[in-house]
Amino acid sequence: MTTIDYSVWDHIEVSDDEDDTHPNIDTPSLFRWRHQARVERMEACHKKAQEEEKRLKKEERSCEKKLEEHQREERKMPWNVDTLSRDGFSKSVLNVKPEVKEETEEEKEEKHKTFVEKYEKQIKHFGMLRRWDDSQKYLSDNPHLVCEETANYLVIMCIDLEVEEKHALMEQVAHQTIVMQFILELAKSLKVDPRGCFRQFFTKIKTADQQYQDAFNDELESFKERVRGRAKVRIEKAMKEYEEEERQKRLGPGGLDPVDVYDSLPMEMQKCFDEKDIQMLQETISKMDPTEAKYHMKRCIDSGLWVPNSRTDDDAEKEEKEEEPQYEEVKKETSDGQDESDSK
Repeated sequence: MTTIDYSVWDHIEVSDDEDDTHPNIDTPSLFRWRHQARVERMEACHKKAQEEEKRLKKEERSCEKKLEEHQREERKMPWNVDTLSRDGFSKSVLNVKPEVKEETEEEKEEKHKTFVEKYEKQIKHFGMLRRWDDSQKYLSDNPHLVCEETANYLVIMCIDLEVEEKHALMEQVAHQTIVMQFILELAKSLKVDPRGCFRQFFTKIKTADQQYQDAFNDELESFKERVRGRAKVRIEKAMKEYEEEERQKRLGPGGLDPVDVYDSLPMEMQKCFDEKDIQMLQETISKMDPTEAKYHMKRCIDSGLWVPNSRTDDDAEKEEKEEEPQYEEVKKETSDGQDESDSK
């Protein structure tokens, strides 16, 4: 059998009547002493508990005081999203959306090209509308136009019209461009599909206060200025490209531009080329420093201004006429020689 462990009861105090005492000891006195000791021990524990209770109550009052101070400070703070909002639930549920692959530039261009090829006529029609109600009705009938591709096409259309100097038409299409941009921005702020909020824009713009209307007009004017700037840059670029093409066509055998070379010539040499006087050019060169003359003439040859050993058409015709009589004389002499031979 296993031995019972009695040590668990070593600190248990039994009642007075359960204790046996020695015959020589005054039992009633012993009982009173033991009872008094237990009472004193109990009072000491009770006193300790009361002190602990006082300490806890004191800490509780201190915490309550701090909480009240915090609430007073919180009420003094300005109202905003951070101070007004509270957690609705202590439990957080994550709604993980599937990852959307970001489109590459090539994919965006292809998407824009496909959209424009399909709806170009409708986009242009929307760009020419003037009244709010007409625009709203047209988008209601063609909600697929409420997108970034339409806005992008209208921007390009505005620049094209400004380049073509169709300023009034540009301003009309610019108005519709800002309409579409405002709808797209409203959709972003509401985090909804733009096709679902374009009616809200028209409702707001038609009943808008002066501040909102001014914001729309300011954005419109700013956009038109940007279009004019872009059109100017495009025109300047086109002119530079055209001038470069023409310059490439003019380049001489040495790769120099005859216009640039002509402008760099001394005035006396320029006059020779203006009058196309070779004799004058030769005389002018003979009077110049040989090194300078050689430098300019080489540039003239490399640019095609001067072609060495060339003859004009008049000189060629003159030489042909001079050669023809000589041919006739030779022919005549040959003929006369034959006649004399025959007669002999």
